[in-house]
Amino acid sequence: MPTPNRASATLAILICMAFTTASAHGPFGLFSNLSPATGRSPRELSEEDEIETDRDSFTLATGVVGKSRLVIESAYSFVDNRNVPETHSLPELIARYGITDNFELRLGYNYEVGGAGNPVSGNVPDEFEETADLERGARVIYGAKYRVSRQLGGMPESSVLIQGFTPVRGIDTATQLSATYVFGWQLPNEWEWDSAVRYGTGSFEDDHFNVWSPSTVIKIPVGEKWKFHAEYFSVNTDGRAKESTQQFFSPGAHYLITPNLEIGLRVGWGLNTQTPNFFSNVGGGIRF
Repeated sequence: MPTPNRASATLAILICMAFTTASAHGPFGLFSNLSPATGRSPRELSEEDEIETDRDSFTLATGVVGKSRLVIESAYSFVDNRNVPETHSLPELIARYGITDNFELRLGYNYEVGGAGNPVSGNVPDEFEETADLERGARVIYGAKYRVSRQLGGMPESSVLIQGFTPVRGIDTATQLSATYVFGWQLPNEWEWDSAVRYGTGSFEDDHFNVWSPSTVIKIPVGEKWKFHAEYFSVNTDGRAKESTQQFFSPGAHYLITPNLEIGLRVGWGLNTQTPNFFSNVGGGIRF
């Protein structure tokens, strides 16, 4: 069962990992040859060459879309709940527009129907109440993402995302907020290792609580078009009348049709009894 101390410790550990620059060789000596002392990192150059969406995994992308660039992402999630009707979530639409090289604005929309909320998409809020009846709801999503640092030596690329979720349909009327800190490195073999912590608000009737979601993912390029990943993430309440801890393992892949157009699929399995049996998520993104 998560506690405030445990959640705070998790966040502190991840932030310390992100800003570990004790030597010129980076943490654990893994990142010594990733970036020159000046200029742009290999990861930043890769981001300019091809689209990178936030929907590829639960862990958001570490970068932003770039000045005057528009990325539109959409997906469909199917969640096989254990004890209540399955959940369908779509279109998980997010439009991201770059105001500067380091700052983007976001606007989106999502609709859900099922016996529980969708805990598997990092761009949509989490609902924890389960019901044998089908519940329907829709929300407008809005926010901003700011790139905090670029990968240089041991310093990771990192970003902060702030989002709001306002219901426009359904029994829930409360606006929820979330803040995500994501950081990661491109390794010498071109693999990518990204991690994140998301904090969000949650409520049900008179019960108000916090939601903590740590995650980590390894992304492996295969050729010029394919990228595969393996990810662990969890969604944990803190201060809820009936606490919930949901843990997932999720592999996935995405394919670049063109440098500005991608499609992807990820699946996952719950690792404990409070978690859905299975989920799948399919979608894509286009860059203008």
